[in-house]
Amino acid sequence: MPWDKNPNICRVCVNSLNKQDVSGAEMEVSFLFADVRRSSDLARRLGTMEFTHLMQRFYTTATEALLADEAIIEKFVGDAVVGFFVPLMTGPNHAAAAVRAAEHLLLETGHAEDGGPWLPLGAGVHTGVAFVGMVSRGPSSDFTALGDAINVAAHVAAQAGPVEILITNASAVAAGLSTDGLARRPLSLKGHGMDAIVLPVPSSRLPIRSP
Repeated sequence: MPWDKNPNICRVCVNSLNKQDVSGAEMEVSFLFADVRRSSDLARRLGTMEFTHLMQRFYTTATEALLADEAIIEKFVGDAVVGFFVPLMTGPNHAAAAVRAAEHLLLETGHAEDGGPWLPLGAGVHTGVAFVGMVSRGPSSDFTALGDAINVAAHVAAQAGPVEILITNASAVAAGLSTDGLARRPLSLKGHGMDAIVLPVPSSRLPIRSP
């Protein structure tokens, strides 16, 4: 039976990893957060059912975009999708996979079209060390990623404007992204002094997906 977070892995295989309350390891991971800009205003303007159908379209599009680059889909939370990319699935180029998935998602939601997107998104990508593995949650367990890196990624995405992908320097370096001529933006993150690269969509600077 396919695993719902990534159908290329079987659910039984993942569940078999759960031998204790916490089972996993620290590793370098790349995170992608993407969410709808001004979703409350959009919901009021469209009405409940039309907005619900629009979000369902977003969930489907986001799932396809992230899985195309071997993401593990951590969750959908309201108007946001969270995915992470690990060496087990992508090989060593997990940062490049995260950046490609972010661009893919913005392209599929119409951000490069003359008429503008059918759903305005902002996205953030960050690479760092996190715990990856199974964690007990009461009577059930879940495969997840935990740590400061995922919090940084969330804060980076929150500071992205519509039609923007913000990529931390750690991710840009790990992805082999050419940043010459790209804008940089100082980020206001608690406990972190860093800036982010603003990647235009579409971009010719992304590393090609490995065969």
